[in-house]
This record gives sequence, C-alpha cells and structure tokens, in this order.
Amino acid sequence: MKTLFTRFKTPIALALALFASLFFFSASYADDSVISSGQFTGMNDHIVSGTVNIEKTDAGYEIVMADNFLFDGAPDPKVAFGNDGEYDPATQIEPLKADSGAQRYLVPASIDVTQFNEVHIWCEKFSVGLAIAPLN
Repeated sequence: MKTLFTRFKTPIALALALFASLFFFSASYADDSVISSGQFTGMNDHIVSGTVNIEKTDAGYEIVMADNFLFDGAPDPKVAFGNDGEYDPATQIEPLKADSGAQRYLVPASIDVTQFNEVHIWCEKFSVGLAIAPLN
C-alpha cells in the first residue's frame, strides 16, 4: 500500500486511479457481449437519434437501445431488422416500448441477427420507415 501512496501523491489521486481501473475493466467486460452497434438517424422527416447495440445474452440475442435513444414519435412504431436500407417485415420484433431512453428487445431464435446490417424502426400503420441504424 505504501507503494501506491508513493506513486499517487494524494488519497484523491489514488481513489481516481482505482475508479478509472474499475470503470475500464467494467467497460471492457460489458463490451464482450456486444456483437454490433450503430447510431439511429431519422427517416421521412422524423427525428431519431441514439445508440443501438446487438448483444449476445444468456437468453439469446437482444436489441439494446442506449440511454441516449430519442424518437420524435409516430403511430404504430415497430422494431425490426433490415439490409442496405430495406426493412424486412419477417424480422419485426415488437412495438417500440418508449420514445426515449434505454430499452431491450429479445430477438426470436428464428431470426439470425448475423444476416442483417441494420436495425429499423418501422411504422406498421402507414408502411413507412421512421428510423434506421446501420450496424458495424
């Protein structure tokens, strides 16, 4: 312990160093479950932003929208996958749970997430795209 205090001249510096180590360890551990991620942009005059991840969990794959997710609202929004700008209706997961904030959607086992390069928010009522997030 004396060596740590010698390296970090004050208890505050030591506390900050320990906090940073825990933060980076936790962040790298959490990233192990993320298989792809993207950023939403709005479509058809809708304002949508925020991060989305595809994560592998014990329950299967999940679409995970981060705290920074924000959607300006529309009737009947659904979460689904697509490729190269094209929404795939066979991949529709479920209705959007909220217009903002963190939320999770379990992907049915019948959908192979590796076959898609986008997450879509689709208006079922008017058959129009609301948002798209290219995955990388």
